[in-house]
Amino acid sequence: MSYELIIFDWDGTLADSTGRIVDSMQQAGRLVGLPDVTDAAVQNIIGLGLPEALQTVWPAITSDQLEAMREAYARNFVYDSQVKMTLFDGVETMLAELQQDDRLLAVATGKSRRGLDRILDDLALRHHFAATRCADETRSKPDPLMLQQLLAELNVAAESAVMIGDTTYDLDMAHAAGIDCVALSHGAHDETLLLSSRPLALLHSIAELQQWLLQR
Repeated sequence: MSYELIIFDWDGTLADSTGRIVDSMQQAGRLVGLPDVTDAAVQNIIGLGLPEALQTVWPAITSDQLEAMREAYARNFVYDSQVKMTLFDGVETMLAELQQDDRLLAVATGKSRRGLDRILDDLALRHHFAATRCADETRSKPDPLMLQQLLAELNVAAESAVMIGDTTYDLDMAHAAGIDCVALSHGAHDETLLLSSRPLALLHSIAELQQWLLQR
């Protein structure tokens, strides 16, 4: 079948941002006075909404610390982190090819609305996407609500859509919404973990993903 709607996660799927997220979260935790955490602990929560992510990494975090972390993390990610963040090779070409093939494209992300809008504008990518959903305006992954909202907004049936992501949160969200899902191995979660969430395919690059999508 040919998918009418292709929904992408952002961080770790289209953007090579895992390292910057880890660095920004660790720096913010130190500024707020929270215990140090490992890279793996932060990588594990990439994809969740920020409040859910923070409460997973630091279960004893207070409401005051949570608010301070939201501000410190955003500042570090946008301005202070020295870890480079780029799109994965081939992303812009893939998006253009899919649009030329008359596919609708969307984003479902754990980022905030402000954060996603800033990046889409900075990279001049907004025109590629028919709709986007962010964790701070709906429910956090793996709840299926953001996918259900995208389907309703774009008037697309679940069986005509596919979700592309790099974490089990993306894949489990897709299953809960009755949507096919594909995993990319170049992001936050390793292949063994991704396979545990039963993706339709496990791919290793944007080039592989583009070929896979254009054949369906």
